[in-house]
Amino acid sequence: MVHTFDFSYRGKVYYFVWDAESGSLHNVDRVAFLIVNRLYEVRPLTLQEEDELNAVGREEYDGIVSELRNLEAEGCLNSPCATYTDKKRTGEIKAMCLNVCYDCNLRCKYCFADEGTYHTVNRAHMSAEVGKQAIDWLISHSGKRRNLEVDFFGGEPLLCYDAVKEIVEYARSKEARSSKTFSFTMTTNCLLLDEKKAQWLDENMYNVVLSLDGRKEVHNRMRPTPTGKDVYDLIRKNALYMAKLRGKKSYYVRGTFTKANLDFADDVRAMVEAGFDSVSVEPVVTDIPGIAIESEDLPKIEEEYDKLARYYLDRYNEGKPFTFFHYFIDLETSPCMTKRLTGCGSGCEYVAVSPEGKIYPCHQFCEQPEYCMGDVWGGEGVPGVADFFATNIVTRKKECANCFAKYYCSGGCAANNIKFGGGMDNITPITCAMMKKRLENALFISAYELTDK
Repeated sequence: MVHTFDFSYRGKVYYFVWDAESGSLHNVDRVAFLIVNRLYEVRPLTLQEEDELNAVGREEYDGIVSELRNLEAEGCLNSPCATYTDKKRTGEIKAMCLNVCYDCNLRCKYCFADEGTYHTVNRAHMSAEVGKQAIDWLISHSGKRRNLEVDFFGGEPLLCYDAVKEIVEYARSKEARSSKTFSFTMTTNCLLLDEKKAQWLDENMYNVVLSLDGRKEVHNRMRPTPTGKDVYDLIRKNALYMAKLRGKKSYYVRGTFTKANLDFADDVRAMVEAGFDSVSVEPVVTDIPGIAIESEDLPKIEEEYDKLARYYLDRYNEGKPFTFFHYFIDLETSPCMTKRLTGCGSGCEYVAVSPEGKIYPCHQFCEQPEYCMGDVWGGEGVPGVADFFATNIVTRKKECANCFAKYYCSGGCAANNIKFGGGMDNITPITCAMMKKRLENALFISAYELTDK
């Protein structure tokens, strides 16, 4: 399908034509932009735009149409929708989330896991023995896959620091014998991140995700301690130490914006100017009044994404670039087709393990018994869960069929679609609208940077 959009930066308007199926992006002038909208019925033209086209000479108009037809013939424009032939999943698991504890030293108001407890009462911590068994399970279910990923999550995983260290050491000891290679990630709120732990994480983690919501007042409003103590300065100090320690290694600081801070571009600016050069700010996914994002908030959110894109490019042009997670896109290689169709692969390529060793499709399904896939000792779970998640393919979703962003969101998060959209084959419209806006801006930024090379 053909999609058109424009972006204004430093007094200039840039016009783009995006072919979703081929992944081709074309930077065109305004006349060609209007012709594409008319020719491919992308959107109705306004009366003013119709007048502009009517003023274009026949020779110029026909020449542009001819060029567009040549692009079609080359497969770079108006490409037919890809067909997907169902293939039986191999059942090979490549990634695992170890939910090492249902406990947390913060009480984030928007936490999907109910203050890290996952709606349980015992605040369980994973033992090293359970974690080692999970590593063995992953090895035995990874088939021919050589590179395996393990993410330490919670709650707050540093509450289980000693167990995490032992699990990592055990996995490393199994690499040569199993012909596997492990890469580890941890997501931490940084409250317990002292120099000793930071050094160990730097040496052993492929990636470290540092939770920080940007400005002090925003963070403290949504991420209090159990006693209400102000710990923002300590968290930021610890996070900055970790970020500087990483150097060129992978890390990013991750924030969440809610209805209470729709001006989230200022939170990104605060984090970048504090010294972080790799940032992600995610929209909250909740139905809590006063925190949940509503459709009425979308114009402001889109305005903020534009504001953020311009700030990103200003820093780029000043020679002080940073990475914003949702604006990083590679037009030259792009995701493989399997990734485009299936997204994260929850339940069939990726699973989560609870502190007690139960297996779920992803961390957002933990402690939901209807989604339990068994346990790390080989115990059986609910029949058909893996097969159910294996059908989570974007081309099967009616509402995604004519969406220009479908191969970059892959139909959205399965957990969120089930909880807020009414089913895995449904969508969450607000999330979709934000995804589309982010993709347009990411495409523009990528084109801008490629042109600048």
